[in-house]
Amino acid sequence: MKILIAGGAGYIGSVLIPKLLERGYEVSVIDLFWFGNHLPAEVRIVQKDIFDLQAADVRGFDQVIFLGGLSNDPMAEFSPSKNFIYNAAAPAFLGYVSKAAGVKRFIYAGSCSVYGYTVNELYDETQPAVSNYPYGISKLQGEQAVMQMRDDDFSVIAFRQGTVGGYSPRMRLDLVVNTMFKSAVADKVITVNNPAIWRPILSIQDAASAYIRAIEANHGISGIFNVASGNYTVGELGDLVQSGIRKHLQLEVKLQIKHIQDFRNYKVSIDKARRVLSFHPKHDVESIVKDLVDNLPRFKDFANPAYYNIQVFQSLEKAK
Repeated sequence: MKILIAGGAGYIGSVLIPKLLERGYEVSVIDLFWFGNHLPAEVRIVQKDIFDLQAADVRGFDQVIFLGGLSNDPMAEFSPSKNFIYNAAAPAFLGYVSKAAGVKRFIYAGSCSVYGYTVNELYDETQPAVSNYPYGISKLQGEQAVMQMRDDDFSVIAFRQGTVGGYSPRMRLDLVVNTMFKSAVADKVITVNNPAIWRPILSIQDAASAYIRAIEANHGISGIFNVASGNYTVGELGDLVQSGIRKHLQLEVKLQIKHIQDFRNYKVSIDKARRVLSFHPKHDVESIVKDLVDNLPRFKDFANPAYYNIQVFQSLEKAK
């Protein structure tokens, strides 16, 4: 099977693609490589903007995965216009081109941030997705665009992902568990801005498993799926990172608890993904921390701007 991954040189793709190669898939990547290239040598790479693709460029691929876009709220708030271009228009365009080229399945990397504020309810995919922030709005628009293209010959699977955490060769330290880990090791303190709000957390290893389940699902399957390793309050995340650092690095870390209002609060059910895709997460926050500890020598330069999406994006914009 031939798979094209847009944005495949990013945080998730750099973990997912070696696993796909191990399973015998032929993988190509289209990416602008803002954060470098940490992919295996056998991956065919094309440095190109998604909007420069034509159907001929996609023809011959069995499946296309969209892992691109501008990831996280700071990026969206820094440049709302580019947020909507790359998170809403780009997947819509790629889905359109993929369908025209005869691709059989399109997989979209969405976000649980589309749920906004859920008032302490456990949300499944049938419940309202109402976000008031640019990032959540754009991810929902991208999801809606690709889902409306599905038919009997074009399967579309859209993931609403929890906040991903863990080690990747294309490392990020701007995601909540990774950020807490970095602060704990560097400053011996974890800052929790609001301990009461909920977040679904997704181990990067479980994220890779979710994409494999989608790629290998029966062709007749389409739909929207929540994927997470578990739901946690941010206060609990702080406790778990603190205990993991103590256990694995023998460091004593303080918690700094604040009570700053946050209008993003959501926890999700993954029952549909379990039932339909056989997605069974195997990891939790403790194992994410252990993964970070085991790979710490590979990203110990915490000041590296490449580990922070907003810093790279700001430097690119300044260069223009």
